[in-house]
Amino acid sequence: MAAGERQPLNEVQFLTVAEVASVMRVSKMTVYRLVHSGHLPAIRVGRSFRVPEQAVHEYLRESYVGVETA
Repeated sequence: MAAGERQPLNEVQFLTVAEVASVMRVSKMTVYRLVHSGHLPAIRVGRSFRVPEQAVHEYLRESYVGVETA
């Protein structure tokens, strides 16, 4: 999906904080920190957060530190 394009809400897959932590291989506290700092977008459902799955993949893709070849 190109930048600026949005999926219809009925097609968005949301993940819980625990699911995001599992995908990213980090603790739930790390996910909460990313959400509260604004690095990872989320919506609040009652007292919990839901993170769009696509946002997790975009965050990981943008954070990737690769080796550049000259």
